[in-house]
Amino acid sequence: MTHIDVIDNHGQFTHLEQRALRDMGVDVELIDNDTPPEEIDADGLVLSGGPDIDRIGNCPEYLDLDIPVFGICLGMQIIADERGGRVGGGEYGGYADVTVEILDDEDPLVGSLAPETRVWASHADEVKEVPEGFERTAKSDVCGVEAMSNVEDGLYGVQWHPEVAHTERGEEVFENFIAICEEKAAMAEQ
Repeated sequence: MTHIDVIDNHGQFTHLEQRALRDMGVDVELIDNDTPPEEIDADGLVLSGGPDIDRIGNCPEYLDLDIPVFGICLGMQIIADERGGRVGGGEYGGYADVTVEILDDEDPLVGSLAPETRVWASHADEVKEVPEGFERTAKSDVCGVEAMSNVEDGLYGVQWHPEVAHTERGEEVFENFIAICEEKAAMAEQ
């Protein structure tokens, strides 16, 4: 059974991320973001959303564990910031219904979504520039980087919240991440 840890960055929807994965048959554990990296034994990590990039604990160290990492909202911003991208304040601020345009239909995380998908997102902060080695995989009228991927390094992120009911096909994004984790685990066993 696939085991995924959800890293708690103190966001209001973190428990929904854990529940979504559990409901899909994943062995999932919610762990605090100050957990030492050497204590993590998972097939993949979800870096949850949260209120403050200054309270991210050991999240930067988790990016080097050689397992897939999926950043949601703040989680994506952590990945971008730590890998040399640029994060800044969004022009449109708080939570809203947004239509994202999928830019790469072959991306393993978001490529299976409809070319235009409605999502629930916060744009208080957002990725302004993706790091080197990453591809911008979704955009919207309010944000130039709604999703990004570095397939080679197994690092993925979305600005929106796939765990909430307002997001279309959010479960599919989690299913895609589970498949990424299973494929990586199978390759490691060979």
